[in-house]
Amino acid sequence: MAKQPAGLKKDILRILLCTAAALIYSLNINSFVHTGGLLPGGFSGLSLLLIEIIRDSTGVTISYGVLYVILNSIPALLSFRLIGKRFTIFSVYTIVMVSILTSVLPSYVITYDTLLISIFGGIIGGFSICLCLFARATSGGMDFISIYVSEKFGIDGWQVVLIFNACVLTVDGFLYGWDKALYSIIFQFVTIQVIDGLYKRYKKNTLFIVTSHPEAITELISRTTGHGSTDIMAIGTYENKPRTLVYSVVGSEDLPHLTKKISEIDSSAFVNVIRTERLAGRFSLPPND
Repeated sequence: MAKQPAGLKKDILRILLCTAAALIYSLNINSFVHTGGLLPGGFSGLSLLLIEIIRDSTGVTISYGVLYVILNSIPALLSFRLIGKRFTIFSVYTIVMVSILTSVLPSYVITYDTLLISIFGGIIGGFSICLCLFARATSGGMDFISIYVSEKFGIDGWQVVLIFNACVLTVDGFLYGWDKALYSIIFQFVTIQVIDGLYKRYKKNTLFIVTSHPEAITELISRTTGHGSTDIMAIGTYENKPRTLVYSVVGSEDLPHLTKKISEIDSSAFVNVIRTERLAGRFSLPPND
């Protein structure tokens, strides 16, 4: 039997991850979010807030799924032009699946404790978004914008999401009371922490490597990351012998592989890893397709 092309296998995996993400996200909306009356982050929270405002002012109830797709249409078009076509297609697939599943899946009340809903709903929401990100896609809305900011300016784009969410929660607090808004802050904070802990693509680390085998290590860094490093001549005062300090910045996704390989190349190498908060200049990051 002929083997499937590698690209097809990757696409199937991406579809499965996006489908699982949409399913978990929709169950979280229908169970935790609706039960607690909370607002998740991004355009999902904005959709729920607009539905509530329109219902209270006109008596008309708009479908969450329909409004969610409409709000995501403009960011999706921008993403198609600025981030990546296939990335956007998989993201739109996820958005449509969320729209459908939130409409057809039943709601299950697990608990009425709002604090528990805020914490565990946030964990589930963050995990579902990470599944989407692992598939090189997104659940839509502000995620499009945060990814563009991360890739364009080399900073943590999730801070943009926090600012947007703060604005939505402020409006919600003024209109419907601060209890729900404050619990929503807990929900969103937990979600962001889960994403921050699991998704490493836009995190960077500075490596300082003291070694006697700089050529092999610099070649390893170049082969793994696609960018170079800087060699600085030094003296190891413990043995008073010449050493080379290899300096480079690498993505957090590559860090475990690099540190393992460095120890294999030079078992006596001294490696210092420092988290990089901001970076200017050329840095090779595989683009979204």
